[in-house]
Parts: sequence; structure tokens; C-alpha cells
Amino acid sequence: MKKNKISKNWINRQKRDVFVRKSKEWGYRSRAVYKLIEINDKYKFLKNGIFIVDLGGAPGSWSQYISQKIKKGKILSIDLSEMEKIDRVHQIKGDFTQAESQLLIKNYFKSKIDVILSDMAENTTGNKYVDSIKMGELCKEAMFFAKDILKENGIFVCKIFMGSAFNEIIAESKLIFKQIKVFKPTSSRKDSKESFIICKFLS
Repeated sequence: MKKNKISKNWINRQKRDVFVRKSKEWGYRSRAVYKLIEINDKYKFLKNGIFIVDLGGAPGSWSQYISQKIKKGKILSIDLSEMEKIDRVHQIKGDFTQAESQLLIKNYFKSKIDVILSDMAENTTGNKYVDSIKMGELCKEAMFFAKDILKENGIFVCKIFMGSAFNEIIAESKLIFKQIKVFKPTSSRKDSKESFIICKFLS
């Protein structure tokens, strides 16, 4: 009974969600695309000719938008799950934290890259403390990869949960990046603890 109630509440919330409706109208694979649109409108890092990686890209709405926004350059999306093909997006099924996957990414670009994006999140447990810790570890993995592969003045954008790990992530990012901003898009759900860090790298 409880599971059915949760499912019904989720369905009702989806029906009321303006960003869910908009994503369907415009052919995007998820409402998450509007988070990227807001972040880019504010920080303007999606430019023609850039090399960009979408970490944890499934189901693919961020990569969809990037492929429409960028007419030149290279786009790569990696996720543990299979994704439907997206025009001009090179896709890898794999775990970006593994050395083999990172080598595939480096071999595709054959140079340092301009932007790394991550809207990844671990499956939530319901325990806010545990979820924050897990999300923090995932963010740090993405951050260390960004440090390794970004060009000078490259941009790193990553989801982060407000909570016990937040201050640690910010402190860690200050050791790597020269500029750090925290931004919560209006398209993030009101009850969500997510925000995004937007960082500029100086090699």
C-alpha cells in the first residue's frame, strides 16, 4: 500500500511539474535539461569549438542540449547505462572513475578539454547524512578527474548536495580551482538539496 501511494504521489508531481511538461514538448529526455540551460545562461561556458564531457549523462538531456548549442567541437557522454544515440555525441558505456574509462576519454580527445559537466547522483537511501556523504565522494571523483584533464581556464560544473559533505567539497575545490561559485537553478525541485558548483581551473 505504501509503495503504491509513493508511486501515485510521484505521478501526480510529474503531472504538475512545468519543467516535465516543457521537456516533453521540446523533445528532451528529462526535465534536468533546464538546470543546464539556467547554469549556462548565467555562466556562459557552452561555446562553439569546445571539447566537453558529460559525466553520468543518461538519459541524455544535457548532451541533447549541448549538441544543439555547440555546432563545432567534440562532445562525449559517459554513463553506466546504455543511452539512445544523440547526434554528434560520442558515447561510452562505463564507469568514469575507472582507469580504463578515463583512458578512453583521453584517447577520444587527444588533448586537454574545456568543460566537464556532472549531474550525477547516487541512488538515495533516505538518510540525508549518508546521501550527502555518498554524493560528496562522487563529486570529489569528478573533481580529481577534472584536475587531470581540464585546460587552463577550463570549467567544471558538478551537482552537490547541501549537507555534511558540502563544506569539505568547497574546501577541496579551493585547492584545485581559482574560482568557485555555488548556484541552485530554479528548475531544481524545491524539496531537493541539490546545488551546483561552477569552478574555473588554473593549471
